[in-house]
Amino acid sequence: MKKKYALLLFIPTMFFCVIAKAQISMSHSVWDRILILNVTKEGKVNYEGVILDSALFYQYFRSLSDNPPTDKWSRDEKLAYWINVYNSVAMKMIIDNYPVKSINDLHNPWNQKFFRIKDNRYSLDEIEHNILRKFNEPRIHFLINCASNSSPKLWNMAYTKDNINEALENRTREFINDPSKNIITKNKISISQVFEWYKDDFNNGDVADFINQYSNVRINTIPKNGYMKYDWSLNE
Repeated sequence: MKKKYALLLFIPTMFFCVIAKAQISMSHSVWDRILILNVTKEGKVNYEGVILDSALFYQYFRSLSDNPPTDKWSRDEKLAYWINVYNSVAMKMIIDNYPVKSINDLHNPWNQKFFRIKDNRYSLDEIEHNILRKFNEPRIHFLINCASNSSPKLWNMAYTKDNINEALENRTREFINDPSKNIITKNKISISQVFEWYKDDFNNGDVADFINQYSNVRINTIPKNGYMKYDWSLNE
């Protein structure tokens, strides 16, 4: 009887631990599956494929709203969550209005409040400027994707607390050395407007120094007209 009693005490305790663990974490496995199936290694998106999986996508989107970060989450887990939120909001805006040629074809795309947590609603601009940039992590600019060709490519994996730090490093290096995003050679420097728009985020405005941490070719300064025109066409 004592053994049975001890077992009965153990089972609810174990169950409580599982529930408590579930409450302080957020699974991005559904998003991971959607991305693997519909995004190429080059970051091109099969939006028609996402629409076919829309039931799965909306399930994940609702789970983001229903499971916001708590104080028990680590910084890495919060960062991964909000980057996935940003990318999935941009995805939702496109598939809700597909076919479109550009996110800019939508009505006020940056300020429409597409994402909700309880009574609070957030736009893409609010997620980026009021939340993500507050992490003081400049490399987030190379993980968020606004469904355009000049945007840092959409990774075909979900960000998680386990891969976020490696992703920040690898996606930044990849973006800076991608000739479709930045032309950095001994004879020509023409870099993404991301570095112009968010200049102060990169080493307090020393963009060249930040780029040199990742670039295969070292540069001294950014020419006044050394920015590539941003291509807002759909990353399809």
